[in-house]
Amino acid sequence: MENNKNITGHTLIELGFKQGKWMKTAIEHINTHQLKDEAMHKYLAQFKTPDPIELHKNVIPFSVNIKAENELEEDNVAKVKASMQTLMKTPTLVNGAIMPDACPTGPLGTIPVGGVVVAKNAIHPGIHSADICCSVMLTDFGKANPKEVLDAAHSVTHFGPGGRDRNTQFRFPMDLLAEIEANYFLNDQKCISAARSHLGTQGDGNHFLFVGTSKKTGNTMLITHHGSRGFGANLYVKGMKVAERYRKELSPETLKQNAWIPFETEEGKSYWEALQIVRKWTKKNHEVIHDATLEKLGIKKDNRYWNEHNFVFKDDDLFYHAKGATPLDKKFMPDITGPRLIPLNMSEPVLIVDGETTTNNLGFAPHGAGRNMSRTQHRKSKTGTIEEIFNEETKGLDIRFFSKEIDITELPSAYKNAETVRNQMETSGLGKVIDEVMPYGCIMAGDWQKNAPWKNKRRTKRV
Repeated sequence: MENNKNITGHTLIELGFKQGKWMKTAIEHINTHQLKDEAMHKYLAQFKTPDPIELHKNVIPFSVNIKAENELEEDNVAKVKASMQTLMKTPTLVNGAIMPDACPTGPLGTIPVGGVVVAKNAIHPGIHSADICCSVMLTDFGKANPKEVLDAAHSVTHFGPGGRDRNTQFRFPMDLLAEIEANYFLNDQKCISAARSHLGTQGDGNHFLFVGTSKKTGNTMLITHHGSRGFGANLYVKGMKVAERYRKELSPETLKQNAWIPFETEEGKSYWEALQIVRKWTKKNHEVIHDATLEKLGIKKDNRYWNEHNFVFKDDDLFYHAKGATPLDKKFMPDITGPRLIPLNMSEPVLIVDGETTTNNLGFAPHGAGRNMSRTQHRKSKTGTIEEIFNEETKGLDIRFFSKEIDITELPSAYKNAETVRNQMETSGLGKVIDEVMPYGCIMAGDWQKNAPWKNKRRTKRV
């Protein structure tokens, strides 16, 4: 059969190859060059499907920097450990750690919030998740009045779903647009439209705009917390599709949420570049809100720094995936300009930290206070009216919800005990607190679905 003048797709299938787009090119090449026997097999070797990569037989060891201090936390920690144990059998992984704020976030084997895993030559979109580059930025407003800063910021920021209308959009940087258009994963109308309209928006959930004063200097600080919005979410969806294709081919036993893109492929390098572009966009997303607030007040900033806590960080051939973990090691942040930020909850200080890499922290610290229960469980655990719960938990603070609807699942009681997280940070060597931003007030999205425009339209039609 191999000595026939011309081969066909049937010939290659009989030789054990899987049908694919590559076949047409390969057949033309073989027939044009009249490759036979050893020469043909040598050429075809590049198209051989590799043997499936098996899961690790044993769980790759990971550091546990969390300790349960009550019954509720025992259940939480047990679930976090169980999920990490399943995750750490993924073939690409070589190390891992969980932080004091860790909490489960999906089916068994899904990285918990507060988890860090290290992959060799691989990027896992499902491990960095859809909220790519969720991050925090601080701007020092000097001796400005905290209320005036919060009022000004309230007038320029934007929470809730979707983006800004054309009349309120920020000017988009042309150099960043050029980078987006040059990247395979980002150059489509959906991505570009989201990049334009979502610039200067903060989303919903636990994202916030916080104003407080430095414990050390007394200066007023503005801190924002949000990620890459729809722009990053679009990249995540594309990345998961590519990773799933590789999973089916390379490692069918790997859980779908842990599929990876091999870095050494063309798609891997393009995806890595796309992540860096999304990182630039997200930093700009913070900056436009901070700069507009400064401009509104006619103030020049005294200082500014930021850090992401939901991203992938590269060190040679190792890719550190932090799902809700703050980078301490300066090698992870090429544009580092100051210490890192760890928010706890709206009634607690935002911690300003520095620190060194250790064996157990892998160069990371917690990203916040985390949760011990789901939002639904928290709602069921509360008694009294929403207003009573709100008033009790936010005494002395200027707490605002952009939608004008209180979301009790973002109140302090929805989160882990802040003192516990701080104590475990110190015990495990997860960063040193060098200053604290004492809370004045904050803005969050709130329960934007309660009186959403589309729901009001439905109610009107029924009437």
